[in-house]
Amino acid sequence: MTDDRFLKRTILKDSIDSSYLIEGKRNLRIYLPPGYNEVLSYPVIYCQDGEDFFNFGRIATSAQQLILDEGIEPFIIVGVDVDKSVRTEEYSPDGTRHQAYVDFFALELLPYIEGKYPVRQNADERVLAGDSLGGTVSLHIALQHPELFTRVMSMSGAFYEASQAIVAATGDLDWLTIFMIVGLQEEAFETDRGVYNFVQLNRDMHRLLQERNATIHYEEKDGKHQWGFWQKEVPQAIRYFIPQF
Repeated sequence: MTDDRFLKRTILKDSIDSSYLIEGKRNLRIYLPPGYNEVLSYPVIYCQDGEDFFNFGRIATSAQQLILDEGIEPFIIVGVDVDKSVRTEEYSPDGTRHQAYVDFFALELLPYIEGKYPVRQNADERVLAGDSLGGTVSLHIALQHPELFTRVMSMSGAFYEASQAIVAATGDLDWLTIFMIVGLQEEAFETDRGVYNFVQLNRDMHRLLQERNATIHYEEKDGKHQWGFWQKEVPQAIRYFIPQF
């Protein structure tokens, strides 16, 4: 049974206007840690697929447990929702809406959050998190804006050919720290672009990043391409980036 303390979370609904996104607006959900105080400052995790990360990944519940029981430094989570019908176009680097989404994230979302919530404003205290194509877009936001983002959490990243080609053409990545995990039962996962071996995609991306001197935590574990697997790995991924207080 889940401890009631972990369920007494503060999660705010918010939204941001955008001149880059076609719909002109994007819904957000904001997790504020126990003991939240606006005069303090906090590390921040930005989650793609915000609704899924909160509902299926249970990231806010994991955050409560880590902060209250393990002494992890309190942090804020920003979940950025997505319209699933255009998710691939926004998240994939060869998608028709990808650049607009990257611009929205760096030029509108970041200033909005930093103007409204007491998050720390240095790159090594911001984490980009995502599952599947959410992991992909997190990496590509960092690649385009290394002055803003240097830390990426990727759960079974969908590192298709376009992603690999971009990284292969990139220079030194010694500024990048990435947490990568993939499930061993993801060898033939059907996507909207065809059937892919996600284990091999992640092995290939791991090699490309390693060759460019990125700092990488890489694991392959029993698991399928679904939240039942990723949810269990969320606490470990958070511990990798957020120190004990």
